[in-house]
Amino acid sequence: MHDTEPDTFVPSTIPEDISAKLAALGISSSPNKISEGEAEKGEYYSRYFTNAPRMITNRGSLEVSGSNIDAVHIVQKG
Repeated sequence: MHDTEPDTFVPSTIPEDISAKLAALGISSSPNKISEGEAEKGEYYSRYFTNAPRMITNRGSLEVSGSNIDAVHIVQKG
């Protein structure tokens, strides 16, 4: 029996995964290492809204080129 999946697993970060998905859509981007992106230097959340969680996990950021969006900050609430 033959599987269609590759034999090896290539580990990747969440920004690398999202960058690959954007590349499939024709949008060029480059993932940053965690805590090195310009978008990650500010506050991750606002406590002015009632639904805003207090615990936020930083997942990284992307630098997007050729678009009106300069950077994308990836966060996870929890």
